[in-house]
Amino acid sequence: MSQDHTSYEGHAWFTLSGDVNSDMVRRVFDAVADMTEDRITTAHILIQSNGGYVSDGICLYNYLSKLPIKIITYNAGAVASIAVILYLAGSERYASDTARFMVHKSHASAPHGARPDALRIIVEGLQADDARTEQILRNHVQLSDDNWRTHEYSDLHLTAAEALKVGLVSGVEDFVPPAGQRVANI
Repeated sequence: MSQDHTSYEGHAWFTLSGDVNSDMVRRVFDAVADMTEDRITTAHILIQSNGGYVSDGICLYNYLSKLPIKIITYNAGAVASIAVILYLAGSERYASDTARFMVHKSHASAPHGARPDALRIIVEGLQADDARTEQILRNHVQLSDDNWRTHEYSDLHLTAAEALKVGLVSGVEDFVPPAGQRVANI
């Protein structure tokens, strides 16, 4: 008897890689427009990104997490910095055993010769970005006190197993689109 493909009806598989920036936001907006036209009910999205701009990552998180489409995110390699916030848009989240996550506070370079008032504006912007990303992290992830202390002053690296313990991932599983199903790159 042939395999029943109706179990995949409404499901679609995607890859999303690169810097989190305005170009990625546009690509995701375009892909979701196609998903709605194609009547997709569940989107499986493999994310590979070392991060980028905080506001673009928060925009994608807010957009994807509120869609009438179930978003399932995957990490098969590295999801870092603001890309972790994007990854948290998934109502289910999975990571390959060898995948890694990294979260850290916002950072910026001050312009050469910047005056104190300009530096104050940069610092206030970074603090506002940190407050926004930390709120989203705390809504999804139960980091240990040690994890939060590390996060306060440096990069916090998590393996897939560690990410499972703190609720960052739903399970340690690979992104494996079913045979015969199209995988689209966003």
